[in-house]
Amino acid sequence: MSKSQHGSVSIWFLKVICTLYVRPNASLKKTHFLRNNLSPDSAFRVIRYMDYNWKDPKLAFGFLEYSRSVLNVVHGIESYEFVLRSLCQVGGLELAKLVLELMRGDGLLVLDKSLLGFVITSFVNAGEFEVAKELVIDYTRSSVGNNGVGVVSFLVINRFLSSLVKSDRVDEAVAFFENVVLRSQCCLVDSYSFNIVISGLCKAREVDKAFGIFNKMKNFDCLPDSVTYNTLMNGCCRVGKVDKAHKLLREVCRVDGCSADVVTFTSVISGYCKVGQMEEALNLYNNMIDRGIRPNTITFNVIIDGFGKIGDMGSVLNMYGKMLTFGCTPDVITFTSILDGHCRVGELHQGLKIWDEMNRRNLYPNIYTFSILINSLCKESRFSEARDLLRQLKKRGDIVAKAFIYNPVIDGFCKAGNVDEANVIFKEMEEKRCKPDKLTFTILIIGHCAKGRMVEAISLFDKMLIVGCAPDLVTVNSLASRLLKAGMPKEAYEIRKAALGMPVTRRDASYNKNVDIPVAV
Repeated sequence: MSKSQHGSVSIWFLKVICTLYVRPNASLKKTHFLRNNLSPDSAFRVIRYMDYNWKDPKLAFGFLEYSRSVLNVVHGIESYEFVLRSLCQVGGLELAKLVLELMRGDGLLVLDKSLLGFVITSFVNAGEFEVAKELVIDYTRSSVGNNGVGVVSFLVINRFLSSLVKSDRVDEAVAFFENVVLRSQCCLVDSYSFNIVISGLCKAREVDKAFGIFNKMKNFDCLPDSVTYNTLMNGCCRVGKVDKAHKLLREVCRVDGCSADVVTFTSVISGYCKVGQMEEALNLYNNMIDRGIRPNTITFNVIIDGFGKIGDMGSVLNMYGKMLTFGCTPDVITFTSILDGHCRVGELHQGLKIWDEMNRRNLYPNIYTFSILINSLCKESRFSEARDLLRQLKKRGDIVAKAFIYNPVIDGFCKAGNVDEANVIFKEMEEKRCKPDKLTFTILIIGHCAKGRMVEAISLFDKMLIVGCAPDLVTVNSLASRLLKAGMPKEAYEIRKAALGMPVTRRDASYNKNVDIPVAV
């Protein structure tokens, strides 16, 4: 038989098998010829034909499983790898898991390097971390004593670690990194691998553990880079260990090939500013300038904010002048910090000038700008102006409002006896999808009680329970004591019962929901 004839017969043979398999009335099970003559190679060609011509990896998997279990075909690694890759490409991960189980059963779980990385990454991207982890562990075990044949790329490892950290599974990432990755010669790591784990630990405020990982880097020929040091310094500052961060900065300045930059210095400067050590922050700023490192907008923002927090407006304005000298453009954060500083020292009029300056520059105030100015206006009983700011806020679709912005204004109107306006603001909160907090409800309840509106006060308490906002002892005692003074002892008793999650006897519709809310102490 010529090669062309042999090729024709082979294609015909493949088509016959495929047709018999997909026809419901045809039974491969009864076809002794196929059981006796279907080789692993021809089975692989059938699988490939189904996938290429019918674009159906699931059908190819079905044939793989059927031919293995019914026709007793001993498939080679190429059949499993082909089906596994095809399934992962179309997101068929549940069937891909079954392929891996079949491979384990046949002792063939040693994949091509590129395929291994692709399969692991596919499961990682889908959040199937346990499957990915098990695959890495199995692969490292199967490679022991095999001269390290097959290496899990550091790109794959890094993707896995990064996904775990981003999913707030930092402890799991650390355990996997230390107990599996670093202990296996089959897993490659680089500096970025360490940086991912260190970053996760620092964000979780586990700075000591982060330094433990850092100290292992040299053992794996991985040198710390500027990202490593910046991450550790940020972590130290996050937990108040600014002196340790400064010590690390000095080390960076001595390390060859790892020069400190503006980000490095700004991290530590920010740490000193957050704890109010402005002299140290300023000394470090001057040190940075002496080294020829130009500060950026963020550098000036953290220093301006730090001086503003301690009420040193002279230094605030001095740093603002230097900011302009260095050609750094002030942004919303800059002006918000200056505004906050003025308000802290009682210079509300200056704060309002900053607000106007922001508007002239077309810099849109953020949620904190609104909050600072509204709080300051309310402290000076300028509730109408604070109310106007809330109206401006209502028009800002880019700001997700929080209860702490509304509470001072609601409180101000309640204390001024204008409970109706407080109710309007409360309604606006809900319209803007701003969830009232415990303080919001307490302010309104006391405000209604002060006006003798006991029914409305009880209704607000009911609503508080329904929306899942647990009242504290201040809320409960404030309402109950005022109900007693109003000659409503039964209602006061029911309020205390409801707050404890106990069944109540009143027929109020809200209580029929039998909300079980504990008192938050």
